Amino acid sequence: MGIPWESAPSDWGLPAFDKLDVLEDSLVDALLQAAPWWAWGGFHAFVFLMLTLDLGVFNRKIHAPSMREAGIWSAVWITLALIFNAVIFQTEGTQKGLEWFTGYVLEKSLSVDNLFVFVLVFQSFQVDLRHQHRVLFWGVLGALLMRAAMILAGTALLNRFEWMMYVFGGFLLYTGVKMLLVKGEDPDPTQNPMVRAFRRFVPYDERGGHEHFWSYREGRRFATPMLLVLITIEVTDLVFAVDSIPAVLAVSRDPFVVYTSNIFAILGLRSLYFLLAKMMDRFHRLKTGLAMVLAFVGVKMCVANWVHIPVQYSLLIIAAILAGSVVASLAWPAEQDGAE
Repeated sequence: MGIPWESAPSDWGLPAFDKLDVLEDSLVDALLQAAPWWAWGGFHAFVFLMLTLDLGVFNRKIHAPSMREAGIWSAVWITLALIFNAVIFQTEGTQKGLEWFTGYVLEKSLSVDNLFVFVLVFQSFQVDLRHQHRVLFWGVLGALLMRAAMILAGTALLNRFEWMMYVFGGFLLYTGVKMLLVKGEDPDPTQNPMVRAFRRFVPYDERGGHEHFWSYREGRRFATPMLLVLITIEVTDLVFAVDSIPAVLAVSRDPFVVYTSNIFAILGLRSLYFLLAKMMDRFHRLKTGLAMVLAFVGVKMCVANWVHIPVQYSLLIIAAILAGSVVASLAWPAEQDGAE
């Protein structure tokens, strides 16, 4: 269901604050039309409960998750997502259910690209495996807030300004083609301008370790490498969200469908990281597949007014591209690339 921007007054010669009030009221109405207040509240209560159990109960002690533990948690998050998807199918119908599942698969797939960068960040800052879980937990918490803001803004823009669909589509197409054509080594996160600025302007304790975000010496508070790693992770996720949010909005304009599918994909990202961290090199062709997915979604948005691609066909195309890239990675390992 689209956001009813048409219900806003046509007289936009109002004072600036009145305009903001109108936009805020329209946005609230749109959210409540997409889902009742108890659905929004219940979903956030569930997310808060799961995050509390995750860090406060099951992962209270600092440790490095085993493959078995990561596998179990990955299975738990995927199962919960599928149960939620079944509820969407039952209550909202097949179309909304397919949109939710496609959005979940799309965001989950694009999030895998984050994992490659996470590995690089942790290696560059020499973060021990047992401390990575806590960093990713707070990183996910920050990602939830950023994604919520970006999804609401993106949905509002698309429904208020239809031409923004071409802007989003063109950006995704450009990003996909650039990923396909531009090859090179990933930059060193420790040399990022943001990292250098942080070290320059914030009191920083190089020896602060990775157990706490702040250290205290001689009555002064200093940022530790742990805090710097967290900020780097958050900025990285924000950069990736610029690609992934428009991609999911190409599948559905329903803010509840887009938001909940996105959040479920993000919630399972930490477990997936520990499950795949040691196998990243085996999926070296996955980035090519993700680039093709972004390019496909970009084209889909750009031609939507002339060529309608049903959501089930989009899902099949995305799944085929990703499966093909995984199979190609396993069939032609990275060490063979130079011989091809």
